[in-house]
Amino acid sequence: MYKFGIDDVFYNRIKTYPEVDFIIYDNQIFYQNKGTVAGQNVSNVPNVPTGHINLYELNVDRPSGQLVYPFVVKGGSLTSFSTISTTSFNNNFLYGDKITGSYPLSASISSQWYEAASTRPRISALRNSLNASQILSYDYAYSSSLGDKNTQELRLISIPSIFYGSSIKKGSASLKFYLSGTQIAELTDDKQNGQLRQASSGSTANSGSVGGVIMYDEGFIILTGSWALNSLHTENYTGLGAANPRWIDFGTMNNSIPSSSFSLAFSGTNYVPTILMMAHAGKGELNYSNNPTYPAYGSGVVLTGALSPTGYTEAPTADVANVASSSFSGFSKAFEKVTFINHIGIYDENHNLIAITKLANPVRKRENDDYTFKLKLDI
Repeated sequence: MYKFGIDDVFYNRIKTYPEVDFIIYDNQIFYQNKGTVAGQNVSNVPNVPTGHINLYELNVDRPSGQLVYPFVVKGGSLTSFSTISTTSFNNNFLYGDKITGSYPLSASISSQWYEAASTRPRISALRNSLNASQILSYDYAYSSSLGDKNTQELRLISIPSIFYGSSIKKGSASLKFYLSGTQIAELTDDKQNGQLRQASSGSTANSGSVGGVIMYDEGFIILTGSWALNSLHTENYTGLGAANPRWIDFGTMNNSIPSSSFSLAFSGTNYVPTILMMAHAGKGELNYSNNPTYPAYGSGVVLTGALSPTGYTEAPTADVANVASSSFSGFSKAFEKVTFINHIGIYDENHNLIAITKLANPVRKRENDDYTFKLKLDI
């Protein structure tokens, strides 16, 4: 057993950009192009609606009567769930009662349309964040000559952070509007400043116009583009009657619009902490093994106790098997202590085994060999 030196352990982190893709069609959401997967006990594995993530991967395909659930016991610490109000906690539970929750918990994107002059508490809650982002683009302004987000018609798309991690990668967002499977328009963050501008695809009409903004850290998209994307097609996007498709109608999920579908794609930003450890096998070290095959055949162990055997112990004069090979036929090479390293254990300060590294192929270790193994752990 060896102790890692000051230059043997390195802490780092990896920055990754996982790609995310949502398809919205016929009041359904499809995440990463995954449809319904029937299970043995549930209609859709992992026991959440299509387009959702099972937050803890619990009750994925369990029978309804065998579901696991979270619980706390009411005690002096007053610990409870956030879904239990203070009034309910005080009046509906006695000390010693078990307060239960339920799994699975799930998350997915949501889309909400606000008609002009309607009440919009979620938009109002973003006022400070929107105004603080004006350094990127003036289109973020909560109220300006470009529009007043407190009263104008708009749509809010909410993206839970479990889908993007620390933030949405700048320049990666893409919103596509389809009619009967054919793309009619696209918004992209091509300037990486939060402006979602209409890309030029076929027609140059309204090309470069800003259809909304994306909030990278908060995970929100606010769409304000009100121009018609196709003047020949109408559907009941808002529930107020047939109308031409607009960016404000993107992601509609509460009305029957069989001809329209939507695609939302972006990349998240995740930081993965890593630990790199150097394990050394120096010259003249680790050339003895407790493996039963290390002693020569027939001399490894002896039976203890002639009349009443008590066990097997290693013979004090056991010969070590000579596995050194010669390149000459019929010639035995001089004895060498040779071992084969196939596992490396990592222990904590109390000598508890906390991790094991297994090599793809055992490494031969002779007395004159000096090895350093690089062990990498992603947290």
